[in-house]
Amino acid sequence: MTDITAIFSAIDAINAEDPNLETSNGEQIAKELLYSQRMTQWQQRFSPEATPELQIACRAQHIKRWAIPRSDYPMDRQGYKRWRTELGRMHGDLTAELMQQNGFDDEAQQRVKDLLLKKQLKRDAEVQALEDIICLVFLEFYLEPFAEKHSEEKLISIIQKTWNKMSEDGHAAALKLPFNDAMGTLIGKALES
Repeated sequence: MTDITAIFSAIDAINAEDPNLETSNGEQIAKELLYSQRMTQWQQRFSPEATPELQIACRAQHIKRWAIPRSDYPMDRQGYKRWRTELGRMHGDLTAELMQQNGFDDEAQQRVKDLLLKKQLKRDAEVQALEDIICLVFLEFYLEPFAEKHSEEKLISIIQKTWNKMSEDGHAAALKLPFNDAMGTLIGKALES
């Protein structure tokens, strides 16, 4: 008997150890715990019929992310790609371990690993749904703080790259987000070019 709530609790317990804190509704919360909760909230809105594997992949998208810092890799495109690949592998292995402890079979564990490594993006509907949810969480919660640290040119490029990863359903959901005027204008510029 497998129990998705037990997996969520195990993921949350790990993410609660994140030493990086973020403020949400006036409270300090572990950054990756908050991120995982936001991923689940968006999954329930965007893909309410998701399989247990997709639900778990959403919750585990950044599991223990702080353990592999970006600063450990060269600050170029290759370094970034290597960092992301190694993070995906670590997220998948750690989540599969938690799933095994909670009665999920090898096939379900492998499926979550494949989802977290974004295998077959654009060809696998669940991988695409996960990517859409990641992008929606970024656009709703992280674009504005990100904008404070980067030039307009860089932001337009990031928004365009984000948009290109998304499906038509993802685009439709993103266009309903309540962006402030500055972010709305920026997104408008990015989508025009």
